[in-house]
Amino acid sequence: MAVIDELIRKEGNGTLSFGNYELDSKKKLSDFEYEGDLYKVKTFKEITKLEKNGLFIYESVPGTAVTGLQADDRGIRFSVEGWEDASITLELEPEQEYKVFVDNINVGKMKTNLGGKLNISVELSKGQVSDIRAEKI
Repeated sequence: MAVIDELIRKEGNGTLSFGNYELDSKKKLSDFEYEGDLYKVKTFKEITKLEKNGLFIYESVPGTAVTGLQADDRGIRFSVEGWEDASITLELEPEQEYKVFVDNINVGKMKTNLGGKLNISVELSKGQVSDIRAEKI
């Protein structure tokens, strides 16, 4: 996997990819249309953030590259790469329990807060890719 030079793109399989953790200064791209929605990405080495129709979806500190992002009413899945360990915040359904998997290992049940935020810590090093999945229980 590699960084997304164009900041955000639709993949051939219909998923989204975004983020470039190699940038020294913040870059953003707004009004990227995907399946009738407008996406905005902000990314660089310190943070990567994705919004859909002005609403928060994903944030990582430090910045990451995400491929294969797929979300539906059952959960979310994607692959992530970064240059060091990352803290990832996802916006999911409020006050809902999810089973969270990192590289197909069940890391436990987590419950979103009133705002639907779910926090995941992922051990990463440059060139390493981890698969993340959160499934509604």
